[in-house]
Amino acid sequence: METKREMMSPERSKQKKRSISRRWGKYMKEQKGRIYIIRRCVVMLLCSHD
Repeated sequence: METKREMMSPERSKQKKRSISRRWGKYMKEQKGRIYIIRRCVVMLLCSHD
């Protein structure tokens, strides 16, 4: 049995890079949102005077 290795065409490689960067951007947005929420909670806890 012969196995063929397909070489990635430059176009396909660019598409893959774009999808990775999109995923990374989405992930970073989520993390930024979580950090913002956590920071707000910490500030509220520190500033509450009971």
